[in-house]
Amino acid sequence: MQTILNPNSTPSVTIDPGSGFCFGVVYAIEMAEEALQNRGYLYCLGDIVHNDAEVNRLRKKGLISISHEEFATLQNETVLIRAHGEPPSTYKLAIKNNITLIDATCPVVLKLQNRIKKSFDNKEHIFIIGKKGHAEVTGLMGQVENRGVVFSDISELELDKLPEEITVYSQTTKSKARFYEITSALAEKGFRVNAHDTICTQVSDRDKELRGFAAQYDVIIFVSGTKSSNGKVLFEVCRQTNPNTFFVSASEELNPEWYRCAETIGICGATSTPMWLMEEVRNSILNKKVACV
Repeated sequence: MQTILNPNSTPSVTIDPGSGFCFGVVYAIEMAEEALQNRGYLYCLGDIVHNDAEVNRLRKKGLISISHEEFATLQNETVLIRAHGEPPSTYKLAIKNNITLIDATCPVVLKLQNRIKKSFDNKEHIFIIGKKGHAEVTGLMGQVENRGVVFSDISELELDKLPEEITVYSQTTKSKARFYEITSALAEKGFRVNAHDTICTQVSDRDKELRGFAAQYDVIIFVSGTKSSNGKVLFEVCRQTNPNTFFVSASEELNPEWYRCAETIGICGATSTPMWLMEEVRNSILNKKVACV
């Protein structure tokens, strides 16, 4: 889209109504806030969402993010399991240490955990397209006793050592197009691939929706936490559609040069980006006017 230069007008700034928390994150945050109202504080195993601004907001309300090492030292406490899910070992440890779990595992992730465990119990060779070390992937690997293979690109696999038949799953926040690209490439190389498209439809639908949104504006400001895998994927979707796409995790990171002469600015974000943060970015743009020269 061609940028129209008009030094006398205030840019029109629109927030994508489809951006913001997915239902799994909304569910987890609602459970956390309800527990905080009743208890005053609550432990959460890992950051509740991959967005520092939202984590800090909830920290002020009493939500305490802890590591798995810290979790192992707790006894007689209450701990929130975030939307990413956890491996079976977490639940066993909770029983041992008399820890009450508030389980906010996303239903989509929970369904994937059950499916991947069933495949493993059927002696299938499990391959997971995802990010090594990601919380969701750690939970999935726990379902298969850490005997699955996690990879993000076919180049990472030792093809000459793979079994003839493999079962492929995906982290729920990965690109659907990328999933089919990888599974098709494996099939073309002669492997019998049992492909299970386990990508969240809310995430996959965002791909198409964001392309339409990004094409409508002179400039796109994409708001996301730097730790969000989904944010990285959706930012690239916007950038491929509109080269004038810029990434920020907070309003302080805005650079007026990005949109100095833009007439229309679109703001969107990841499924882990709170709406209040996108509104903050919008207000910052509108309150700090810059001349088009």
